[in-house]
Amino acid sequence: MQDEVAGLRRFGSAALDLAWVAAGRLDGYWERDLKPWDVAAGLIIVREAGGFVTDCDGDADIFNKGHVVAGNEAIQKELVAVLKRAGKA
Repeated sequence: MQDEVAGLRRFGSAALDLAWVAAGRLDGYWERDLKPWDVAAGLIIVREAGGFVTDCDGDADIFNKGHVVAGNEAIQKELVAVLKRAGKA
């Protein structure tokens, strides 16, 4: 991912990072090995703001897989593609 983006940041809370995606402070977000309570509220906030949230495969199985990818439509799709190319999905 480092080679594909201008910069990486992590603030320590999946819910906060997702809220910042919804607010436009972050362009996109991904993380693996999360629990449902880590992402449930943030997932709703991003979707209500018009953003897109999936698992790392681009599917809606976020809670069972524990992986999340979020952003606007273009960024979310590109993040999923980069993760798949890296073999990390």
